[in-house]
Amino acid sequence: MPDAPRRPPPRLLLVTGMSGAGKSSVLNALEDMGWDTVDNLPADLLPGFVHGGSECRLAPGAVAMDVRSRGFDPAALPGLFRSIEGVSAEILYLDCASSELMRRYQETRRLHPLAPDRPAEDGIAQERRLTFPLRTAADSIIDTTDLSPAELRDELRLRFGDKSDQPVLTVASFAFARGISRTADLVFDLRFLPNPHWIDELRPLTGEDREVQDYLASEPAWGETLVRIEALLIDWIPRYWAAGKSYVTVAFGCTGGRHRSVAAAVEMAERLRGAGFLPNVRHRDLASPPSDTIEADPRQDAEAGELNE
Repeated sequence: MPDAPRRPPPRLLLVTGMSGAGKSSVLNALEDMGWDTVDNLPADLLPGFVHGGSECRLAPGAVAMDVRSRGFDPAALPGLFRSIEGVSAEILYLDCASSELMRRYQETRRLHPLAPDRPAEDGIAQERRLTFPLRTAADSIIDTTDLSPAELRDELRLRFGDKSDQPVLTVASFAFARGISRTADLVFDLRFLPNPHWIDELRPLTGEDREVQDYLASEPAWGETLVRIEALLIDWIPRYWAAGKSYVTVAFGCTGGRHRSVAAAVEMAERLRGAGFLPNVRHRDLASPPSDTIEADPRQDAEAGELNE
């Protein structure tokens, strides 16, 4: 009889990174996906958690360790973690902008573990330096600065759920006025196109609405731009994957993140599906209300320039 195919080793994920970046949320999401999880495990108990004897008992497992964990040594931990036999070891580093971490600590009134008697920013800066070796050694990094809890769960499901036939492709939209997308690999700026915000009947709508899509499609530069970007992506995305990149995010930006970028993300995702890809779509700033302050009206800028001459 032919030998039975060997089962791949179970995945063992080390969840680490900045305190306040969402490790508990990550563990909860992984547990819902059927992972064995444990938080704040002392380093010397790690081998026992995995094997509990002579055989690996995980299917799969995630361990969260940070500056609170006994025996936490960022320089030595990657080597210890990857020395465990019988598993496929991965390191996930959760990052977050310092300003957002400060906001989270202020809202929850929690003390930073490295600064119980000092301002939280002191602990954040110290932890960022301390965990740099882990960030460098990480197999993947998720920046949670701009992610809602639901978006974080979606990202984890894509990365650590059942393996699909293709690497993960995300097409996103965002507002330059609210900061450039932190997770994007490729960014396309659509602010050169006419802004539907300044059309009264289109202002309350979004790029997901047919009226906005038809308005943009009537602009000759719209179709020409998307055709060129589509050709570029169809050529480049497989090259990213061939180079070993498992996650590719393509982001379209406009001023307010509600019209041009959203419509482009929707149409480009449909174009890529037609080309055989399986893109996910994420609209970072779609829920933001319309704002004349954020949106720059080129007509008003031109009038102001004439008055100043």
